[in-house]
Amino acid sequence: MSAAAVAILGAGRMGRGIALAFAANGVSSVLLDIKPRSPAEFEILRSETRQEIELTAHTLAGADSDAAARSETICSRIRLLSRAEADTALTCASVLFEAVPETLAAKRLAFAAISDFLPRETIVASTSSTFLSTDIAGLVPEPQRCLNAHWLNPAYLMPLVEVSPHHDTDPAVVERFVAFLKGHGKVPVMCAPSAGYIVPRLQALVMNEAARMVEEGVATPHDIDKAIRVGFGVRYASMGVVEFIDFGGCDILNYASDYLASALSADRFAAPEIVVRHVREGRLGLKTGRGFYDWRDLDLAAYRRSLIENLSSHIEQAMRAEHAVRPPIAGDAAGSIRR
Repeated sequence: MSAAAVAILGAGRMGRGIALAFAANGVSSVLLDIKPRSPAEFEILRSETRQEIELTAHTLAGADSDAAARSETICSRIRLLSRAEADTALTCASVLFEAVPETLAAKRLAFAAISDFLPRETIVASTSSTFLSTDIAGLVPEPQRCLNAHWLNPAYLMPLVEVSPHHDTDPAVVERFVAFLKGHGKVPVMCAPSAGYIVPRLQALVMNEAARMVEEGVATPHDIDKAIRVGFGVRYASMGVVEFIDFGGCDILNYASDYLASALSADRFAAPEIVVRHVREGRLGLKTGRGFYDWRDLDLAAYRRSLIENLSSHIEQAMRAEHAVRPPIAGDAAGSIRR
């Protein structure tokens, strides 16, 4: 797929972030505002959009002598067009990203507004964090070219994009789309159409447990967040969660889950059947050669050396970040340590 223009349906925060992500990688994009507005209202939106994009582009450009020129170039690659200009916006779009508000009604109206101008070869990628590709497909003409692409905020910085096709998405469309993302600095991961995708599903569990520990007086917000920044976070920035299960051993997770399930909540902490089955079959991970991964042909010495180097680098960054400005603890949210 060539570096043709990207069209983004919706000019809100996510749409602007996606436009900046591509503009910083040399790709022109069009932000298409399909909300009915008066000329005066559209000019207000244009001004707000330009200010936000210019401010962010200035930050992305850095602080050397060429920063101003880079910032101007990034901004020049983004255009905001109105609903009346949809035909112009979509003519050359290889990919359309839908980023309108998170209601099916809003998405249905948005797709209906552009369906007459959308080229048949354009890939349609919803950026919904709520609805699945199976929900969106029925709103799109020729749903075989439709999938979901869930970005993490801020889109112009975070490399990850969770790509979730539905059952009838053309495999060739998925292949083209993944190659397009990779070609412009993004790291796509594949995910079935399932509530929460990958990151939000994991994130919700962690955030709820953190809030629960504050509520129960187990630890203060300050100490929980410090534990995340210089412990939990750097560990999983250096190796994946499933990789760490194998590294420590499926049996260790199984034992820990049994304990936490009995001490705290069986609903929250019981080990999933796949972990129980792996333990039963002796697939404990690195120490037995197989777990979730197959470790048998891996150079373990090289793996451990790479892991230590990666972890050391992340720890060094985390320790520097500990000196950054932190929010004050607010009133009752601080909780009290249970004695």
